[in-house]
Amino acid sequence: MVTTSVTGGSIWSGSSGEWQARDLQIEDDTIRAVRAPGESRSADVLDLTGLKLSPGMIELQINGGWGIDLQHEPGRLWELGARLPAVGVTAFLPTLTSNGAIGMDEALAALAAGPPQGWAGAEPLGWHFEGPWLSPVKAGAHDVGALTSIPAVLDARLSPEHGVRLVTLAPELSGARAAIAELVDRGVRVSLGHTAASAAEARDGFGAGATMGTHLFNAMDGLHHREPGLALPLLLDGHWVGLIADGHHVAPDLVDLAWRLARDRIVLVSDAVALLGMTGDEVARLDDGTLAGSVIGLDRCVRNLMRFAGVGLGRALTAATAHPCAVLGLDDRHSVAAGQRADLVALDAAGNVQMTMVGGQVVFDVRQESGSDGAD
Repeated sequence: MVTTSVTGGSIWSGSSGEWQARDLQIEDDTIRAVRAPGESRSADVLDLTGLKLSPGMIELQINGGWGIDLQHEPGRLWELGARLPAVGVTAFLPTLTSNGAIGMDEALAALAAGPPQGWAGAEPLGWHFEGPWLSPVKAGAHDVGALTSIPAVLDARLSPEHGVRLVTLAPELSGARAAIAELVDRGVRVSLGHTAASAAEARDGFGAGATMGTHLFNAMDGLHHREPGLALPLLLDGHWVGLIADGHHVAPDLVDLAWRLARDRIVLVSDAVALLGMTGDEVARLDDGTLAGSVIGLDRCVRNLMRFAGVGLGRALTAATAHPCAVLGLDDRHSVAAGQRADLVALDAAGNVQMTMVGGQVVFDVRQESGSDGAD
């Protein structure tokens, strides 16, 4: 058994709305005790004096980063996972868009094969298939030619057991209601997105079992005063709200509005593409100007939420930690508490990642790195 004492940090108390100084006792991959400072020591001490300790961030929508493009190379998901701790991510859903749907076999096989020997990084929890059952009029960066109708018989591999955790589809498509119900029955979470659905059609999709909307305001109708689309039930009806807080996909003032209306349901996602960690730009676009994903990490989405909506670090972090855990039904890594998995991120007061731990193992420490490794 490997025992580690984590000292000097503070953890967020959602009930009191305060950061409280606490030491942690970690045994192997689990937090065994959370104590007042100075109550315990072990031979192996990790000093995080002055830093804020949070559960690791959970990324539900990421297409690539650091030159890795999962749409063309889904087998490189483990390489992507090895880089993600630099931006505070300890678990993620590698995302395959409609453009990459042809690579489904390779994607599932790579996940099933497991990590290469000696690998360490953010844990892939299963794939997010964003498409190909999307509206052609709301395809965004998806190739319209790659979109397909919903089949009468769903592929048996669309299940958590085979490596699929989340599916985004358009609820107005023929067969969508039955597909949503079947996917949910298999244990797959369903998110509505890339859709021209009316509010009524969207609510029908939620009634069938969908629980989330994919990237609020993007690839859906806006809040038209007579014909509201998916955005309306997302903001008002109690569903999980995926949000790209890069300042480009959604204007900062509308990020603020979304937070005011749905703060307890906001799920930050980066929707990052291969340029993450490789460019100083903040957004990727197609040649015609269409938005094609962000190039910032989930940590920066947290910092942007703080800035755009006037949110403190503790509350902003819940949108990248506890909320995505709730979407996936994860009850083992949503808080810094005894019995939880030792997936942790340590940040400074501004929300910059300083250290990331996965399963009790430090996999990123800025104090041992020459730079931020793409976090900004």
